Amino acid sequence: PSSSSSSSSVMAESVIPEMPPAMYLEKPSVDFSYVGIDAILEQMRRKAMKQGFELNIMVVGQSGLGKSTLMNTLFKSKVSRKSFLGTAEEKIPKTIEIKSISRDIEEKGVRMKLTVIDTPGFGDQINNENCWQPIMKFINDQYEQYLQEEINIDRKKRIPDSRVHCCIYFIPPTGHCLRPLDVEFMRRLSKVVNIVPVIAKADTLTLEERDFFKKKIRQELRANGIDVYPQKEFDEDAEDRTINEKIREMIPFAVVGSDQEYQVNGRRLLGRKTKWGTIEVENIVHCEFAYLRDLLIRTHMQNIKDITSSIHYEMYRVRRLNENNTQANGLGEHHPACREI
Repeated sequence: PSSSSSSSSVMAESVIPEMPPAMYLEKPSVDFSYVGIDAILEQMRRKAMKQGFELNIMVVGQSGLGKSTLMNTLFKSKVSRKSFLGTAEEKIPKTIEIKSISRDIEEKGVRMKLTVIDTPGFGDQINNENCWQPIMKFINDQYEQYLQEEINIDRKKRIPDSRVHCCIYFIPPTGHCLRPLDVEFMRRLSKVVNIVPVIAKADTLTLEERDFFKKKIRQELRANGIDVYPQKEFDEDAEDRTINEKIREMIPFAVVGSDQEYQVNGRRLLGRKTKWGTIEVENIVHCEFAYLRDLLIRTHMQNIKDITSSIHYEMYRVRRLNENNTQANGLGEHHPACREI
Protein backbone atom coordinates (compact mmCIF):
# COMPACT_ATOMS: atom_id res chain seq x y z
CA PRO A 1 0.00 0.00 0.00
CA SER A 2 2.75 2.37 0.90
CA SER A 3 4.48 1.73 -2.39
CA SER A 4 1.27 2.23 -4.36
CA SER A 5 0.49 5.48 -2.47
CA SER A 6 4.01 6.75 -3.07
CA SER A 7 3.78 5.92 -6.76
CA SER A 8 0.37 7.66 -7.05
CA SER A 9 1.78 10.74 -5.33
CA VAL A 10 4.70 10.76 -7.77
CA MET A 11 2.25 10.52 -10.66
CA ALA A 12 0.18 13.34 -9.20
CA GLU A 13 3.28 15.50 -8.86
CA SER A 14 4.29 14.80 -12.41
CA VAL A 15 0.81 15.54 -13.79
CA ILE A 16 -0.16 18.69 -11.85
CA PRO A 17 2.65 20.99 -13.06
CA GLU A 18 1.64 20.34 -16.69
CA MET A 19 -1.85 21.84 -16.09
CA PRO A 20 -2.22 25.61 -16.38
CA PRO A 21 -2.40 27.05 -12.85
CA ALA A 22 -5.43 29.20 -13.71
CA MET A 23 -7.44 26.05 -14.47
CA TYR A 24 -7.66 25.06 -10.84
CA LEU A 25 -6.50 28.10 -8.82
CA GLU A 26 -8.72 30.85 -10.29
CA LYS A 27 -12.38 31.11 -11.25
CA PRO A 28 -13.26 31.36 -14.95
CA SER A 29 -12.79 34.96 -16.21
CA VAL A 30 -16.29 35.13 -17.72
CA ASP A 31 -18.17 38.32 -16.84
CA PHE A 32 -21.73 37.09 -16.36
CA SER A 33 -22.95 40.66 -15.82
CA TYR A 34 -21.96 41.65 -19.40
CA VAL A 35 -24.90 41.67 -21.82
CA GLY A 36 -23.23 43.16 -24.91
CA ILE A 37 -25.45 46.18 -25.49
CA ASP A 38 -22.44 48.25 -26.58
CA ALA A 39 -22.11 45.99 -29.63
CA ILE A 40 -24.98 47.97 -31.20
CA LEU A 41 -22.46 50.72 -31.96
CA GLU A 42 -20.42 48.40 -34.15
CA GLN A 43 -23.59 47.11 -35.84
CA MET A 44 -24.67 50.69 -36.62
CA ARG A 45 -21.20 51.52 -37.93
CA ARG A 46 -21.19 48.52 -40.28
CA LYS A 47 -24.67 49.34 -41.56
CA ALA A 48 -23.80 53.00 -42.12
CA MET A 49 -20.61 52.03 -43.95
CA LYS A 50 -22.61 49.81 -46.31
CA GLN A 51 -25.28 52.41 -47.01
CA GLY A 52 -22.99 55.42 -47.30
CA PHE A 53 -24.01 58.98 -46.51
CA GLU A 54 -25.73 61.85 -48.29
CA LEU A 55 -25.10 65.57 -47.83
CA ASN A 56 -26.80 68.35 -49.80
CA ILE A 57 -25.28 71.82 -49.51
CA MET A 58 -26.66 74.96 -51.14
CA VAL A 59 -24.38 77.94 -51.78
CA VAL A 60 -25.96 81.39 -52.17
CA GLY A 61 -24.29 84.70 -52.93
CA GLN A 62 -23.64 87.10 -55.75
CA SER A 63 -21.12 86.31 -58.47
CA GLY A 64 -17.42 86.64 -57.77
CA LEU A 65 -17.46 85.78 -54.05
CA GLY A 66 -15.63 82.45 -54.46
CA LYS A 67 -18.52 80.02 -53.89
CA SER A 68 -17.23 77.40 -56.32
CA THR A 69 -13.67 77.65 -55.04
CA LEU A 70 -14.74 77.28 -51.42
CA MET A 71 -16.70 74.10 -52.19
CA ASN A 72 -13.70 72.61 -53.98
CA THR A 73 -11.52 73.57 -50.99
CA LEU A 74 -13.92 72.10 -48.40
CA PHE A 75 -14.07 68.66 -49.98
CA LYS A 76 -10.66 68.67 -51.72
CA SER A 77 -12.45 67.64 -54.88
CA LYS A 78 -13.89 69.26 -58.01
CA VAL A 79 -17.48 69.43 -56.81
CA SER A 80 -18.46 72.93 -57.91
CA ARG A 81 -20.54 73.90 -60.93
CA LYS A 82 -17.69 75.83 -62.59
CA SER A 83 -15.42 72.79 -62.41
CA PHE A 84 -17.55 71.21 -65.12
CA LEU A 85 -17.98 74.24 -67.39
CA GLY A 86 -14.53 74.41 -68.91
CA THR A 87 -12.77 77.74 -69.39
CA ALA A 88 -15.45 79.57 -71.37
CA GLU A 89 -16.74 82.74 -69.73
CA GLU A 90 -20.22 82.31 -68.37
CA LYS A 91 -22.77 85.05 -68.85
CA ILE A 92 -24.65 86.28 -65.80
CA PRO A 93 -28.13 84.74 -65.96
CA LYS A 94 -31.04 87.16 -66.15
CA THR A 95 -32.93 85.24 -63.48
CA ILE A 96 -31.86 82.90 -60.71
CA GLU A 97 -31.06 79.41 -61.90
CA ILE A 98 -30.75 76.41 -59.63
CA LYS A 99 -27.99 74.01 -60.67
CA SER A 100 -26.98 70.84 -58.83
CA ILE A 101 -23.78 68.84 -59.11
CA SER A 102 -23.50 65.45 -57.38
CA ARG A 103 -20.26 63.62 -56.72
CA ASP A 104 -19.40 60.41 -54.89
CA ILE A 105 -16.52 61.00 -52.48
CA GLU A 106 -14.72 58.26 -50.57
CA GLU A 107 -12.26 58.66 -47.70
CA LYS A 108 -10.88 55.81 -45.56
CA GLY A 109 -13.63 53.48 -46.71
CA VAL A 110 -16.45 55.96 -45.96
CA ARG A 111 -18.58 56.80 -49.02
CA MET A 112 -20.58 59.99 -49.29
CA LYS A 113 -22.79 61.33 -52.05
CA LEU A 114 -22.25 65.07 -51.99
CA THR A 115 -24.62 67.38 -53.85
CA VAL A 116 -23.72 71.05 -54.23
CA ILE A 117 -26.65 73.28 -55.25
CA ASP A 118 -25.56 76.55 -56.81
CA THR A 119 -27.78 79.60 -57.38
CA PRO A 120 -26.17 81.66 -60.19
CA GLY A 121 -27.84 85.00 -60.74
CA PHE A 122 -28.67 85.67 -57.09
CA GLY A 123 -28.07 89.32 -56.20
CA ASP A 124 -26.53 90.14 -59.61
CA GLN A 125 -29.37 92.22 -61.03
CA ILE A 126 -30.10 95.92 -60.60
CA ASN A 127 -33.48 95.06 -59.10
CA ASN A 128 -33.12 92.12 -56.71
CA GLU A 129 -36.63 92.29 -55.31
CA ASN A 130 -37.99 88.87 -54.31
CA CYS A 131 -34.88 87.14 -55.66
CA TRP A 132 -35.05 84.67 -52.75
CA GLN A 133 -38.37 83.24 -54.00
CA PRO A 134 -36.89 80.74 -56.55
CA ILE A 135 -34.54 79.48 -53.81
CA MET A 136 -37.38 79.15 -51.29
CA LYS A 137 -39.43 77.32 -53.91
CA PHE A 138 -36.57 74.91 -54.67
CA ILE A 139 -36.10 74.06 -50.97
CA ASN A 140 -39.84 73.46 -50.49
CA ASP A 141 -39.99 71.41 -53.71
CA GLN A 142 -37.40 69.02 -52.24
CA TYR A 143 -39.49 68.70 -49.06
CA GLU A 144 -42.57 68.05 -51.17
CA GLN A 145 -40.77 65.41 -53.21
CA TYR A 146 -39.65 63.62 -50.03
CA LEU A 147 -43.16 63.89 -48.54
CA GLN A 148 -44.79 62.34 -51.63
CA GLU A 149 -42.34 59.44 -51.48
CA GLU A 150 -43.01 59.03 -47.76
CA ILE A 151 -46.82 58.88 -48.02
CA ASN A 152 -46.83 56.36 -50.89
CA ILE A 153 -48.51 53.08 -50.03
CA ASP A 154 -45.67 51.13 -51.63
CA ARG A 155 -42.84 53.38 -50.60
CA LYS A 156 -39.18 52.70 -51.19
CA LYS A 157 -37.10 50.98 -48.55
CA ARG A 158 -34.78 53.98 -48.56
CA ILE A 159 -36.21 57.26 -49.79
CA PRO A 160 -33.72 59.31 -51.86
CA ASP A 161 -32.92 62.43 -49.87
CA SER A 162 -32.66 65.58 -51.97
CA ARG A 163 -33.61 67.91 -49.10
CA VAL A 164 -31.23 70.85 -48.61
CA HIS A 165 -29.37 70.15 -45.37
CA CYS A 166 -27.43 73.38 -45.20
CA CYS A 167 -27.32 76.74 -46.98
CA ILE A 168 -24.00 78.59 -46.93
CA TYR A 169 -24.76 82.28 -47.42
CA PHE A 170 -21.88 84.39 -48.75
CA ILE A 171 -21.70 87.95 -47.42
CA PRO A 172 -19.61 90.43 -49.46
CA PRO A 173 -16.57 91.70 -47.49
CA THR A 174 -17.72 95.34 -47.32
CA GLY A 175 -16.62 95.77 -43.71
CA HIS A 176 -19.63 97.98 -42.92
CA CYS A 177 -22.97 96.22 -42.39
CA LEU A 178 -25.36 93.74 -43.96
CA ARG A 179 -27.22 94.83 -47.07
CA PRO A 180 -31.04 94.80 -47.01
CA LEU A 181 -30.85 91.87 -49.44
CA ASP A 182 -28.72 89.87 -46.98
CA VAL A 183 -31.09 90.58 -44.09
CA GLU A 184 -34.24 89.76 -46.05
CA PHE A 185 -32.84 86.53 -47.50
CA MET A 186 -31.61 85.15 -44.17
CA ARG A 187 -34.74 86.27 -42.32
CA ARG A 188 -36.99 84.34 -44.70
CA LEU A 189 -34.82 81.32 -45.44
CA SER A 190 -33.70 80.67 -41.83
CA LYS A 191 -37.24 79.43 -41.16
CA VAL A 192 -36.97 76.61 -43.70
CA VAL A 193 -33.28 75.63 -43.86
CA ASN A 194 -30.09 75.66 -41.77
CA ILE A 195 -28.18 78.82 -42.74
CA VAL A 196 -24.45 79.24 -42.11
CA PRO A 197 -23.32 82.77 -43.03
CA VAL A 198 -19.72 83.36 -44.11
CA ILE A 199 -17.75 86.48 -44.99
CA ALA A 200 -16.37 85.75 -48.45
CA LYS A 201 -12.81 86.63 -49.49
CA ALA A 202 -11.96 87.70 -45.95
CA ASP A 203 -8.33 88.34 -46.92
CA THR A 204 -9.50 91.69 -48.37
CA LEU A 205 -10.15 92.92 -44.80
CA THR A 206 -7.64 93.77 -42.09
CA LEU A 207 -7.99 91.86 -38.83
CA GLU A 208 -9.52 94.94 -37.15
CA GLU A 209 -12.01 95.42 -40.01
CA ARG A 210 -12.86 91.72 -39.92
CA ASP A 211 -13.57 91.69 -36.17
CA PHE A 212 -15.69 94.85 -36.40
CA PHE A 213 -17.65 93.44 -39.37
CA LYS A 214 -18.31 90.12 -37.62
CA LYS A 215 -19.53 91.89 -34.48
CA LYS A 216 -21.77 94.18 -36.55
CA ILE A 217 -23.28 91.24 -38.41
CA ARG A 218 -24.06 89.37 -35.17
CA GLN A 219 -25.81 92.47 -33.85
CA GLU A 220 -27.90 92.77 -37.01
CA LEU A 221 -28.82 89.09 -36.94
CA ARG A 222 -30.09 89.46 -33.37
CA ALA A 223 -31.90 92.73 -34.13
CA ASN A 224 -33.76 91.12 -37.04
CA GLY A 225 -34.58 87.89 -35.21
CA ILE A 226 -32.54 85.74 -37.61
CA ASP A 227 -31.58 82.33 -36.22
CA VAL A 228 -28.63 80.90 -38.09
CA TYR A 229 -27.15 77.46 -37.45
CA PRO A 230 -26.56 76.26 -34.72
CA GLN A 231 -29.88 77.54 -33.31
CA LYS A 232 -30.09 77.99 -29.54
CA GLU A 233 -33.45 76.26 -29.16
CA PHE A 234 -32.05 73.01 -30.59
CA ASP A 235 -29.18 72.63 -28.09
CA GLU A 236 -29.87 69.23 -26.52
CA ASP A 237 -27.85 69.48 -23.31
CA ALA A 238 -25.33 71.58 -21.39
CA GLU A 239 -22.37 70.12 -23.30
CA ASP A 240 -23.98 70.96 -26.66
CA ARG A 241 -24.82 74.44 -25.40
CA THR A 242 -21.19 75.09 -24.41
CA ILE A 243 -19.82 73.92 -27.77
CA ASN A 244 -22.46 75.74 -29.81
CA GLU A 245 -22.05 78.99 -27.88
CA LYS A 246 -18.39 79.10 -28.96
CA ILE A 247 -19.49 78.59 -32.57
CA ARG A 248 -22.17 81.27 -32.31
CA GLU A 249 -19.55 83.72 -31.01
CA MET A 250 -17.47 83.13 -34.19
CA ILE A 251 -20.28 83.35 -36.75
CA PRO A 252 -20.08 84.53 -39.47
CA PHE A 253 -16.90 82.66 -40.39
CA ALA A 254 -14.38 84.83 -42.24
CA VAL A 255 -13.17 82.44 -44.95
CA VAL A 256 -10.70 82.27 -47.79
CA GLY A 257 -10.95 79.53 -50.41
CA SER A 258 -8.26 78.18 -52.71
CA ASP A 259 -7.73 74.92 -54.56
CA GLN A 260 -4.12 75.86 -55.42
CA GLU A 261 -1.25 74.18 -53.58
CA TYR A 262 1.95 75.99 -52.66
CA GLN A 263 5.24 75.03 -51.01
CA VAL A 264 5.72 76.92 -47.73
CA ASN A 265 8.63 76.02 -45.40
CA GLY A 266 8.90 72.58 -46.97
CA ARG A 267 5.17 71.85 -46.61
CA ARG A 268 2.53 71.54 -49.33
CA LEU A 269 -0.58 73.52 -48.41
CA LEU A 270 -3.64 75.16 -49.89
CA GLY A 271 -3.33 78.89 -50.14
CA ARG A 272 -3.39 82.14 -52.07
CA LYS A 273 -0.09 83.64 -53.11
CA THR A 274 0.31 87.42 -52.92
CA LYS A 275 3.35 89.65 -53.20
CA TRP A 276 3.24 90.00 -49.40
CA GLY A 277 3.27 86.26 -48.77
CA THR A 278 1.04 83.19 -48.89
CA ILE A 279 -2.36 83.13 -47.24
CA GLU A 280 -2.75 79.65 -45.79
CA VAL A 281 -6.37 78.53 -46.10
CA GLU A 282 -6.25 75.98 -43.28
CA ASN A 283 -4.27 78.18 -40.88
CA ILE A 284 -6.67 79.60 -38.24
CA VAL A 285 -4.34 82.60 -37.82
CA HIS A 286 -4.97 83.58 -41.45
CA CYS A 287 -8.70 82.81 -41.77
CA GLU A 288 -11.53 80.75 -40.27
CA PHE A 289 -11.92 78.19 -43.03
CA ALA A 290 -10.87 75.37 -40.69
CA TYR A 291 -13.68 76.24 -38.26
CA LEU A 292 -16.24 76.16 -41.07
CA ARG A 293 -14.94 72.81 -42.32
CA ASP A 294 -15.04 71.31 -38.83
CA LEU A 295 -18.62 72.53 -38.31
CA LEU A 296 -19.95 71.22 -41.63
CA ILE A 297 -18.04 67.95 -41.79
CA ARG A 298 -16.18 66.85 -38.67
CA THR A 299 -18.43 67.80 -35.74
CA HIS A 300 -21.96 68.82 -36.80
CA MET A 301 -22.74 67.10 -40.11
CA GLN A 302 -25.15 64.58 -38.57
CA ASN A 303 -26.75 67.24 -36.39
CA ILE A 304 -27.34 69.45 -39.44
CA LYS A 305 -29.07 66.54 -41.17
CA ASP A 306 -31.09 65.68 -38.04
CA ILE A 307 -32.39 69.25 -37.67
CA THR A 308 -33.31 69.32 -41.37
CA SER A 309 -35.31 66.12 -40.93
CA SER A 310 -36.85 66.58 -37.48
CA ILE A 311 -37.44 70.36 -37.51
CA HIS A 312 -37.53 72.00 -40.96
CA TYR A 313 -38.98 69.10 -42.91
CA GLU A 314 -41.34 68.22 -40.06
CA MET A 315 -42.76 71.76 -40.02
CA TYR A 316 -43.31 71.55 -43.78
CA ARG A 317 -44.91 68.10 -43.49
CA VAL A 318 -47.34 69.20 -40.76
CA ARG A 319 -48.31 72.31 -42.71
CA ARG A 320 -48.93 70.36 -45.93
CA LEU A 321 -50.97 67.64 -44.23
CA ASN A 322 -53.03 70.29 -42.45
CA GLU A 323 -53.66 71.96 -45.79
CA ASN A 324 -54.77 68.64 -47.29
CA ASN A 325 -57.10 67.99 -44.35
CA THR A 326 -58.57 71.48 -44.62
CA GLN A 327 -59.24 71.03 -48.34
CA ALA A 328 -60.73 67.59 -47.69
CA ASN A 329 -63.11 69.14 -45.18
CA GLY A 330 -64.33 71.57 -47.81
CA LEU A 331 -62.73 74.76 -46.43
CA GLY A 332 -61.58 77.29 -49.00
CA GLU A 333 -58.15 78.88 -48.90
CA HIS A 334 -59.71 82.13 -47.58
CA HIS A 335 -61.33 80.35 -44.63
CA PRO A 336 -60.00 81.51 -41.19
CA ALA A 337 -58.72 77.97 -40.48
CA CYS A 338 -56.48 78.13 -43.54
CA ARG A 339 -55.01 81.47 -42.50
CA GLU A 340 -54.07 80.00 -39.12
CA ILE A 341 -51.98 77.36 -40.88
